[in-house]
Amino acid sequence: MAKCDFCDKGVVFGIAVSHSHRRSNRTWKPNVKRVKVIMDGAPKHAYACTRCLRSGKVTRAV
Repeated sequence: MAKCDFCDKGVVFGIAVSHSHRRSNRTWKPNVKRVKVIMDGAPKHAYACTRCLRSGKVTRAV
């Protein structure tokens, strides 16, 4: 679910390193919102990251 429908930004995997240098797996999730947008001339719900919302890639439906 944590995937932008416009730029395909998704979950990124990596390793968290503690102060004692113990390593464990972790994930970074994008800031994705469910918004009502105009797609193909019709309003519908889609998931968009906040960067796409700010930059104007997404046209919001009111």
